[in-house]
Amino acid sequence: MSNVNSRSEGADHGHRHVGHGDGGGHVHGGDHRDGAGDEHHHDHGGAGHVHAPASFGKAFAIGISLNTALVVAEAVYGYLGNSTALMADAGHNLSDVFGLLVAWAASIASKRAPSGRFTYGLRGSSILAALANAVFLLVATGAISWESVQRFRDPEPVAGVTVMVVATIGIFVNGATALLFARGRKGDINIQGAFLHMAGDAAVSAGVVISAALILWTGWLWLDPAMSLIICAVILWSTWGLLRSSVGMSLSAAPAEIDLDAVRQFLLDRPNVTEIHDLHVWPISTTETAMTCHLVIPSGHPGDAFLMECAHMLQEFYKIGHATLQIEISEGNACSLAPDSVV
Repeated sequence: MSNVNSRSEGADHGHRHVGHGDGGGHVHGGDHRDGAGDEHHHDHGGAGHVHAPASFGKAFAIGISLNTALVVAEAVYGYLGNSTALMADAGHNLSDVFGLLVAWAASIASKRAPSGRFTYGLRGSSILAALANAVFLLVATGAISWESVQRFRDPEPVAGVTVMVVATIGIFVNGATALLFARGRKGDINIQGAFLHMAGDAAVSAGVVISAALILWTGWLWLDPAMSLIICAVILWSTWGLLRSSVGMSLSAAPAEIDLDAVRQFLLDRPNVTEIHDLHVWPISTTETAMTCHLVIPSGHPGDAFLMECAHMLQEFYKIGHATLQIEISEGNACSLAPDSVV
């Protein structure tokens, strides 16, 4: 990746792909001047850095194994015990098994190095995985809700003790699996999705235990399908945030935690910057964010130190790890991308 200074549209444009503020950093620098006597300069300093998310391979393997065993137990005993609540929980856990498989595959793919047309590697696969998980959960919820409504019309006896035992096992399995992803839930919605599903499942299993106990105590068979609908509501509640975030990321929306007004003001407050335009912030993956912006500096190009300082501060304060700044010397609307409405 080289940086370019070019003269176009009656204005000087300085292009720099600036370093990232993580670790020792790594700087890409260079100059291109139109006309004869082109100059090229590349400066690579410091240790390299890795953008790939932390590995959760063991957590995924353990979580998938435990939940697959739980799905089989809940499905078998839910059927034998005639409990739609337990079978609903089995369906939810089955969706989580598929979700964990998709998330695991995406976490592996996101570490592939850039090649060919995929200049960011396959980092975006983690976004697709999060979106696929959210959609799959919504479909599963619809199926469970339909079955529960049907059961209201024709309630059947439930083997309460069996249901309570299996659901209690589910509490421990899902709780333990959630803990495996707890440390990564704040920085990656792919991992956050896995954590929320497992933690939610532990709570849902607790609800199944409660409904089975109430049925044994009161004999009210309608409590079983009622708990199934409550389970569906929990799934919808826990999935909505994941769906909204993953759809936004798929559409290259700026991450919700980044204050774009603050980023804009930060750039405007940089020394000698009179205006900015063509500001874009978008996710490369579920853990990385990129930004491009044109800075108008009539006093002349500020140099690489200015650009690297901007990059470091954008990384430190706004978690933007891939910042590309273009310097323009002429004021006014010389740049064709100056209007905010132009993309």
